Amino acid sequence: MSQRCFPPIYWDGDAVAILDQRILPHQEKFLHCTTPEQVIGAIKTMAIRGAPAVGVAGALALALGARSIQTDDPKEFRRKFSRICLKVKDARPTGANLGWAVERLYSIVVENPKLGIVELKELIVADANAILNEDIASNRQIGKWGREVIPMGAKILTYCNAGALATADYGTAVGVIRAAFEADPTISVFSCETRPFLQGARLTVFELMRAGIPVTLITDNAVGSLMSQGRIDVVVVGADRIAANGDTANKIGTYMVAVLARTHDIPFYVAAPRSTIDPGLTDGNGIPIEQRDPKEVTHFCGKQIAPDGINALNPAFDVTPNKYISGIVTEVGMLRKPFSKSIRKALQV
Repeated sequence: MSQRCFPPIYWDGDAVAILDQRILPHQEKFLHCTTPEQVIGAIKTMAIRGAPAVGVAGALALALGARSIQTDDPKEFRRKFSRICLKVKDARPTGANLGWAVERLYSIVVENPKLGIVELKELIVADANAILNEDIASNRQIGKWGREVIPMGAKILTYCNAGALATADYGTAVGVIRAAFEADPTISVFSCETRPFLQGARLTVFELMRAGIPVTLITDNAVGSLMSQGRIDVVVVGADRIAANGDTANKIGTYMVAVLARTHDIPFYVAAPRSTIDPGLTDGNGIPIEQRDPKEVTHFCGKQIAPDGINALNPAFDVTPNKYISGIVTEVGMLRKPFSKSIRKALQV
């Protein structure tokens, strides 16, 4: 494994270290979580965010939880671990990776009924670390496949943050950009600010500048104008959950970008690991959409910017129908239409 370029989460002795993304780019501070509850708190408050990164955080939270259970009774261990799994899984509802990671670790205790507590704890910790390392490897493969669809000298638009900070490292959509830049340093990027949490302005721009990739920050409502001027060649975004038919949930505003891209005949690609795919959902109508605190809309940097008493709606995600998506980049290759067929095949690899 090559050296990690921007680790947002890692094991730190007996703790899980999480880079606090709420205070980036002005401060780089790690939270050192010693309990699953602390990791859950970091997920809920968006100290760590991005579906793959949240999945990794959930796995490491379960590793902490398993190690903390004090009992000599295997049945009691399984009961307590099951309760921790439920708490972790409920931390955020939209991203598929968190539930996938929890189910994977919970299956260890289900599929090994005769193992003792010590052995189960060792397996859980080892698999949590495996999930972290697998995510990094998957992201680099996504970058490898994705760069093949980026034209020479392309002006790339990305939305929200699907970079190293949204994963265990390297990134999905930003991973594609990284890999494309390594092959062609003439590419450049437009990053949307991504209201209301400003993941693009605070995080994506920060990552790309740090990597030496030319990037320009734009307001979300500048997208259509730039596309009409021919200043954008391709769009690459991440994903939080992908239905079996390719409908994709991503940060609120992604649907708008996809519709504009179709209007201007600009390719629109989604980059995500297979753990983001939810084969149990036939289409995007079943994807749960997280509703966040209205104060994220009515306030900015802790200061109220809207009138007292105003109602505010703050859905964290929207769903882009598959008809607007040119391809889905995964670690096993580019998935094309019909997505139901290509997704089913990809999950069998």
